[in-house]
Amino acid sequence: MYYVFIGVLLGIFVGSFLKINIPPELARYSAVAILGVIDSIFGAIRSETEDKYDTVIFLTGLLFNIALAIFITYIGDKLNVELYLAVVIAFTIRIFLNVGIIRTTSISKFRSKKTSDKKE
Repeated sequence: MYYVFIGVLLGIFVGSFLKINIPPELARYSAVAILGVIDSIFGAIRSETEDKYDTVIFLTGLLFNIALAIFITYIGDKLNVELYLAVVIAFTIRIFLNVGIIRTTSISKFRSKKTSDKKE
């Protein structure tokens, strides 16, 4: 799992120095793809805090999230309906849900470790 985070951080670092312009026609697609990646990363962190992480599930979920988000955005563009907003809202809700679960799980683990240290 750490390789994934190292790769993401390295990609962000390299991407911040490259001057790549995204055409306005593709801005929606790149936005929903980035949200899909962020959602998958927070889902992986959540799985790790719950001791349920699996690399295969992470990678397939990542690819499926991105593909489905781009497909829904594409269908919305063809129908002249801004369906990408539904994708943005769904990913945002999932990201906040995962962050909340990560927080509560981490606090619970910290408290249980703290109480077990006091008993010893």
